Amino acid sequence: MTLWLTALHPFYASVTEISHDAGKKELQVSCRIFTDDLENTLKAQYKIPLDITHPANRKQVEGYISAYLSQHLVITLDGKNVPLHFIGYKIEEDAVWSFLEAENVPTPKKVQVKNNLLYERHATQTNMVHVLVGGERKSTKLDNPKEVAVMGF
Repeated sequence: MTLWLTALHPFYASVTEISHDAGKKELQVSCRIFTDDLENTLKAQYKIPLDITHPANRKQVEGYISAYLSQHLVITLDGKNVPLHFIGYKIEEDAVWSFLEAENVPTPKKVQVKNNLLYERHATQTNMVHVLVGGERKSTKLDNPKEVAVMGF
């Protein structure tokens, strides 16, 4: 019975890891999103056929992922928006890991994360956010429609 209920109500979730490297003055970001959820979202938004796992044109797919993430994941450190540079993505089992970074980032005291990934597609979307600054790790869960988390360090 439980399996049957799970099939009717799939779980929609993403995980975003944000880590500040004080030595390099870098902000390193990774996002884990289920491949089918991200692929269907990009297809709907850009009105194109798309295969993330076996792309005909990987650079084009990277462009779509990068554009989508820039619209739905915004990081503000000590009141200043941080421009994130998309590095690339990899497929791991049933998920897409996307990687972003920002350079010349001093150690923040306050981190604000706006994360509404996949909210437009899934009313029950949950986005987990983990932030690591100065060896201190803080985590929160954003359930659609809540999209902003603020953490102090």
